[in-house]
Amino acid sequence: MKTTDASTQNPALAGHLLDHYAGRIARSRRPYILGLSGLQGSGKSTLARDMQKQAEARGLATEVLSLDDFYYARSERDALARDVHPLLKTRGVPGTHEIELMLSVLAALPGASEKLPVMVPRYDKTRDTRMPPSRWRRITRAPRLIIVEGWALGLRPEKIAALEPGINNLERDEDPDGSWRHWVNKQLRGYQPLWRQFDALVVLQAPDWETVRDWRAQQEAHLREQRLPLAMDEAALYRFVAHTERLSRHALRTLPEQADSVVEFNPERRVVALHHWQPPARKAPASV
Repeated sequence: MKTTDASTQNPALAGHLLDHYAGRIARSRRPYILGLSGLQGSGKSTLARDMQKQAEARGLATEVLSLDDFYYARSERDALARDVHPLLKTRGVPGTHEIELMLSVLAALPGASEKLPVMVPRYDKTRDTRMPPSRWRRITRAPRLIIVEGWALGLRPEKIAALEPGINNLERDEDPDGSWRHWVNKQLRGYQPLWRQFDALVVLQAPDWETVRDWRAQQEAHLREQRLPLAMDEAALYRFVAHTERLSRHALRTLPEQADSVVEFNPERRVVALHHWQPPARKAPASV
């Protein structure tokens, strides 16, 4: 393992990561797919954009795909809430993304002429639903680098025994029998084919769950200052993040060992260390 101390922010970090993976990207016979995994407020979207800008400047056609854009529309989550569990009305947890659609987009992006342009969905968080297809993004060129960014990319299901008891008031009060969290955990198995598409996985590692919650609160406070629709007050935000607390804690414990690179942050979002290593081959998760 190679460890490098650092105190840089996104542009320098983006350059470092591109330097590290440049040889692998150049040797790849198909688009190189880099997973960029980070919990709420970790800066993954900004870092992905910085990497794209710098990669384009190096002559690498680059596309960024966000897992957030593949959330099911609100009407589809309403159906899940009715048919499976009321907590599925809220986006975020495994089972609220259309993973098959993302896999189909990735399959089309090598750029055979009959597959271009590739249409990529867009999610409108101000309305909390997917935009109509007429407003989807068009990709008209074959990329050399694809950056997939999202929260908890690479995460494997928890062991069944770890799902009990509930870890917060949301789980204890609104999922007392554990049916929601067991269903969500099972859905993670369907995400593993996407994780296996990654040629490398970079994890943005927060210090702890409390820091992640604080970062998310800072983001929401900024939205409230801008008076944007659907900006949450403190009570609504507390409830929202409670949906992802269990898997966020699981990600903090387990994702670094799955990663090719880990970027460690302090509570002020300063990079304090970069780690690069080759993890064991990513295998299908055990049955849960």
